[in-house]
Amino acid sequence: MDNQNTSHNNSSGDFVKSNKRHTKQMALHEKRERESLVVWRKPFQTLDYFVRELGMNAYSAYRSVLSHKLTVFVSLLCVVLFYGLSHVDGPHRILMEYSQRKMWFCLYWVGLGVLSSIGLGTGLHTFVLYLGPHIAQVTLAAYECGNLNFPEPPYPDEILCPTVNDPRWVTSLLNIMRKVQLEAVMWGAGTALGELPPYFMARAARLSGKEDEDDEELEELKRIKKTKKGALTLSDRAKLAVQQLVERVGFFGILACASVPNPLFDLAGITCGHFLVPFWTFFGAVLIGKAVIKMTLQVFFVIVTFNDTLIKKIMVFLESVPSVGIVFQRLLREVLDKQKERFNKKDQVEKSVNYIGKAFEVFVLSMILYFVISIVNSLAQSYHKRLCKRKENDKSA
Repeated sequence: MDNQNTSHNNSSGDFVKSNKRHTKQMALHEKRERESLVVWRKPFQTLDYFVRELGMNAYSAYRSVLSHKLTVFVSLLCVVLFYGLSHVDGPHRILMEYSQRKMWFCLYWVGLGVLSSIGLGTGLHTFVLYLGPHIAQVTLAAYECGNLNFPEPPYPDEILCPTVNDPRWVTSLLNIMRKVQLEAVMWGAGTALGELPPYFMARAARLSGKEDEDDEELEELKRIKKTKKGALTLSDRAKLAVQQLVERVGFFGILACASVPNPLFDLAGITCGHFLVPFWTFFGAVLIGKAVIKMTLQVFFVIVTFNDTLIKKIMVFLESVPSVGIVFQRLLREVLDKQKERFNKKDQVEKSVNYIGKAFEVFVLSMILYFVISIVNSLAQSYHKRLCKRKENDKSA
């Protein structure tokens, strides 16, 4: 009798192990199939899944809007009132136009910040493409003009030296930081908003009882570290360090991760969502870290890099470099002279062909195209994952 029970238990255990092995193999096969779902490999299937997932997301957003009718009504009422007041003549018209310009200005930089951080590492690097050059342009103009009281308008679309210098806006490090503070903070706030999707996805997966792939990866890394069955790579060690810092320290751990350039910060959002960290604890730390601390450091770095004294030192250094130094010095001087000419012009002058500007435009368009393709691939893979979960639910039913 005991032998029969033992044989039955062994067969049951073998069946469970075989079932787990089969499930793991199926999950690995689905993951490989999902990763191969990209535009350059399976264009028609990828576009088909992208359109389907986009439609489902649009319908989900529509349902979400209908569930908040009062909020939608109040928002629409505010928009209608603002639009009506901005088109009615009166003493308030100047204030409304100024507010409208500032609102679009802030939304522009917030949008660029969102594009920079959204997409789990595939975002558009808008600091390098837009905010960094903008700060550099203001810095160069400040040292050339000797003052930061640029006429508004045309600032910030075009920087012209002021005809009358304002003693409150003399060229200094702090005044330059004040001048670009609004756009820098708005961009930083946009990057904080872009970190919310990983947090909400991991939180929803935890509340629904389904493990997310990134959580499974972390569990696998922790198991390897405990059992010492394999050596961790530098990337794996960094991921574990981020997860442990956020998990153990909480608010200040999130703040520390958000306050420095950190390509693994998406992992911190996933960890916070998985461990059900309160929303305002997570978002408050991210907002302070990215929009205040990190942005202050980045703005300071760009201003110091493009200050007049440092540029002169770079010119002297390039002059001492044999062979190529003189060439680079000449190119840098031409770029700076053209920039200074633009700052001092009072009338529209004929623009010469700028090959550097053309190359930059091509680079920006290439980055935008890559970003769009990454979104298409991501949504197509999300729909594939949705189909796999639907098949699992049908089998279990």
